This record gives sequence, structure tokens and C-alpha cells, in this order.
Amino acid sequence: MKNSRVNAKSAYIAILLLGIVSLMGDVVYEGSRGLVPEYLAFLGASAFIIVFVGRFGEFLGYALRLVSGILADTTKAYWIFIFIGYGLIGAIPLLGLTNAWWIAIILVLLERIGKAVRSPSRDAMLSIVSKGVGSGKAFGIHELLDQVGAILGPLIVAGLMFYSSNNYSQTFSFLLLPFLMLMVFLLYTYKRVGQARPGETEKEQRKSGKLGIGFYVYSFAVLLNTVGLLPYELILYKAAIILPLNQQWIVPLIYTLIQGVDAPTALLAGYSYDKFKIRVLALPFILSVFPPLFAMVNADLTALIVAAVFFGLVLGMQESVYRAAVSEFAPISSRGTAYGIFNTVYGVGMLASGIIYGLMATLNPPYVVVVLYALATQAVAVFLLLNAHSKAKMENIKA
Repeated sequence: MKNSRVNAKSAYIAILLLGIVSLMGDVVYEGSRGLVPEYLAFLGASAFIIVFVGRFGEFLGYALRLVSGILADTTKAYWIFIFIGYGLIGAIPLLGLTNAWWIAIILVLLERIGKAVRSPSRDAMLSIVSKGVGSGKAFGIHELLDQVGAILGPLIVAGLMFYSSNNYSQTFSFLLLPFLMLMVFLLYTYKRVGQARPGETEKEQRKSGKLGIGFYVYSFAVLLNTVGLLPYELILYKAAIILPLNQQWIVPLIYTLIQGVDAPTALLAGYSYDKFKIRVLALPFILSVFPPLFAMVNADLTALIVAAVFFGLVLGMQESVYRAAVSEFAPISSRGTAYGIFNTVYGVGMLASGIIYGLMATLNPPYVVVVLYALATQAVAVFLLLNAHSKAKMENIKA
């Protein structure tokens, strides 16, 4: 009993340390994300280049996770990938030292590549150190801390821009301070938990290191769920259209609302996941129907706010229990690969969702088409989710 309490305490310390690392990283890169587009415009980049770089950066941030996940599992050098990935956040403060938009774009893309490099290894490490306390709690706590950074970062950057009289160079350069703090704390985290990896249990050692069919069914279920979920950008876009010029300040508040709903949802969902396991994911799949239903109708501001709340609920679960569930399907020896594949699939789903709902917003089809699309994608996703749960149980029995 005493050893169990000690192990649980060590696991929670590791989870909190990794969460604080993510929080500090978010202060730098999430803080800069709202400023980068207008900074590129200030440097002379065209609207097409700005939009393309934003989407291409997100694509790199997800697609390259497959490569980094496989390499991490092959080399077992998870912490090296974590350090390199967080180290590339240092590209953000360097934005304040350039006056050339093409150099700024390279720096922005380097930060996104860093996200791809660290994420599979960090998620694999988080799933490993949480053994014995529940992966749901681990990813829920991690996402809660992550979102604290995602909210603090933009607020800090907004304050810096205000007090520097909109001086981009000073604002970006100031972010060097939280970046250095991040790297120092990351080194401290490594010294505390880097060597304290639990090994595989005897049962896990008997299991094949390969990913089973249940993992791929689950990943496809998440793909369909994401493809059917309305992007939050469209909610903000519609809000900007219907609001008069003197009320445009409401738009970033709607985004803040999404983040505010996301954080506590992630924590509550994580605790629920540890009790009910993958069946909990049926709830966000069903809730994913509501954002398009409220936002794609001839919506007023109230409907868009409701859509934003539902999106925040789903996002909180996507960033916590969706990731936690991967550990149910992947043995430790293949966990980096599993998270790489999962995140790549998730990124493809986000891209497809943007294209499909973007076309819908442009072509303005009958509302019933939107309803049927949202219901059909999520219904099939729920069916696949339950099928993946059954296959996972069978694979565990065979192991």
C-alpha cells in the first residue's frame, strides 16, 4: 500500500511537471499566434502568403508527427525529441530580429516543426509516467495546464503590444525570457522524471509490439469525428460578419470562451475516462453534431456563442481523452509511433473539415444538407468507436 502511494505521488509529480512545461511553451508560441499574421503583413507579405503559411504550418505540425513518432520508438530517444521540439520554440523570439517576411516565415515554420518533433514523444512519455494513476487523469491535467498557458500567452502579448505602443520587435524579443525559463524548467523536469520510466509489465511484454486493428479502427473513428466537426475559425468568421465594426472586439472573446470551456472539460473528461474508458468518447462524438447545427443556420450572435460552447466541450475532450485512449491500443514499445499516426490522422481530419465546411459556407447549400452531413459522419464515427472498443477487448484477451 505504501509503495502504491509513493508510485502514485511520483506519477502525479511527473504529470504536473510535464504539464507546466507545456504551459510555459504555450505562453511563448500561443501568445505569438495571434500576432504573427499582422506582423507578416507589416513586413510586406501578401494575404495569400499569410493564409498559406498558416495552413501549411498546421499541416507540418501534424503530418511530421508520424515521422518523429516512428523515429522516437526506433531510437528510444524520447527525451532528445522532446528537447529538440521545445528548443525550436526559440524561433519565436527571433522574429523580433528580422525585417524580412520570408525569414519570418521560416522561423514560424520552424516552430511548427518543433511541435511535430516533440508531441509524439511527449504524449508517449506522459502515457508512460501516468501508469497506475490513469491516463485519462494525466491527459486531463496536462490539457488543463496547457490551456492556462494558451490563455496567458495572448494576454501577455496583448499587454506587451499595448505598453510598447505596438512595437513588434520589442514584443517578440521579450518572449525570449519565458522561452529561457521554459528550457530551464524542462531540464529540471528531465532530471526529476527522465530516468524514472516504468517498464512494461509481464503481460505487456508478451503482447506484440505491433499496433492492432483496434487502433486503426479507433483512428478512423476519430478521423470521421473530426471531419464532421465544424472548425472554430468558421464560428469566428461568421461572428465577424454579423457584428458591426465597433463590436469586433467580441470576436476574440468568443475564442477565449472556447478556450475557457476547453480547460475544465479536459480535466473532468479525464477523470470520467479512467472510470468508463473509451465509451466516454461517444459523448464528444455526439456533441460534435451541435456546432455545425447552430453555426450553419442563419445564425445570430447567440447561436454562434452556443456553437462556440459546444466546440469548446468537444475540443477539451479531443485534447485529453482522445489522446489518452491511444494508450489502450498501443503497447509501450510502439507508443511513439501510435501517437504519430493518431496525430497525423487528426490533422488530416482538421484539414478536410476546413475544406468541406468552407465550401458549405461559400455555396450555402440547403440547411438540411448540413444537418444530414453532421449526423451521418458522427453516427458512423460512434459505430466505429464502439467497434474499436470491442476489438481492443479481444486483443487484450488474446494477449
